[in-house]
Amino acid sequence: MEARELALKIINDIEGNGAYANIALSREINRHRLTDQDRRFTTELVYGTTKAGETLDWLLSHYSNRPMSKVVPVIRNILRMGIYQLFFLTKVPPSAACNEAVNLAKKYGHAGTVKFVNAVLRNAARSPEKAAYPDPKSEPVRYLSLKYFHPEWLVTLWLSRWGFDECEKLLKINNETPPLCLRTNTLKINRENLLKRLQIEGASCEASVWTPEGIVCLEHPALNNLPSLQEGLIQVQDESSMLVSHVLAPQPGEFIIDACGAPGGKSTHIAALMNNKGRLLSTDLHDHKLKLTEENAKRLGITILETQALDATTLHLRYAGLADRVLVDAPCSGLGVLRRKPDSRWRKNQAMLRDLPVLQLAILESAAECVKTGGVLVYSTCTTEPQENEQVVEAFLRSHSEYTLEPVGSHLPVQRDAVTLQLWPHVDGVDGFFIARMRRLK
Repeated sequence: MEARELALKIINDIEGNGAYANIALSREINRHRLTDQDRRFTTELVYGTTKAGETLDWLLSHYSNRPMSKVVPVIRNILRMGIYQLFFLTKVPPSAACNEAVNLAKKYGHAGTVKFVNAVLRNAARSPEKAAYPDPKSEPVRYLSLKYFHPEWLVTLWLSRWGFDECEKLLKINNETPPLCLRTNTLKINRENLLKRLQIEGASCEASVWTPEGIVCLEHPALNNLPSLQEGLIQVQDESSMLVSHVLAPQPGEFIIDACGAPGGKSTHIAALMNNKGRLLSTDLHDHKLKLTEENAKRLGITILETQALDATTLHLRYAGLADRVLVDAPCSGLGVLRRKPDSRWRKNQAMLRDLPVLQLAILESAAECVKTGGVLVYSTCTTEPQENEQVVEAFLRSHSEYTLEPVGSHLPVQRDAVTLQLWPHVDGVDGFFIARMRRLK
């Protein structure tokens, strides 16, 4: 299947069936034998078209009298994919973008839709100046939203916090393709030897400056073609996510609970830091997610990890006072990892910032009861919003005098003076993450 048609199939699945872009893309790429060039082009089309979302419909509105909501989904997605190539992929000749879209319309539409697709895209190719962005001074929210593919409510939120220039930097980096980050499985290999191994396997990598086991891949073949992954020498995990387990600082022989642990990135990191000695419980609400944790643990050679399906708000009913350390990597809005999930920005809404903290606090309170006196409780999220981060921790500490906040900075593998840690993509160059560490005194 040609790259554009494969991309269209995936985009249809995302829009029509609610599929997640990264999962749908990975599944389809694995089903087809693609060259590296076709794999990269398919990925760019899927991620770019999905990410650009409402901006593409706004662009199309300048060249079509028919609202996109009135166009059948498959033709609408052909148009979106075509307009994305015309406006954002400078290496694709306009003639190729138009001709290939027309060919797709012939296959998935009828004569009328073929003429419609051809007319709209030829018009756009001839007159790109018709689609001028709003003035950034008089309409800053609308301008930033359309130019950088973010919903207006989120632009408004970050604009009020950062101001125009810094907000623009954040939105811009969310649209850049982040590097693949890997964690060395220190149970099997050290980072120095792994870097040499990855180079032999065709990857261009460098050591992370954030974590001692982290690796940043600048170029790499398809993940399925990396023997290091199949042999359990590496785990895909972002640098900021790796910091969480270092802040937890698990020790060999301890009993650790990772609440909300699936699909196992942090759980398996904790096990490695424990040198695969002790007891590690990873819980999640869903069995199918726990299976991913189990598969990762098996591939990495971890034997101390056990899984259990349960509601994290009821964790204390089974494990009260038993754990040396508990990690709560809470369900969150995920606003810190938008650059890794191109479709997620359009699945978010402002109500999440009101509703999620209630759940986050309930999980944190249940987990806190599981910690022994003298033990450690770590709270983390992959979001950037204080309602889900600092405010949850503050609310917890107000009603739990048995806990005290410990500075995160002294437990990080890099020097950072911080009581709690908030990372931002445009400031720190890693995924947005929040980490807080607390100790139970009594």
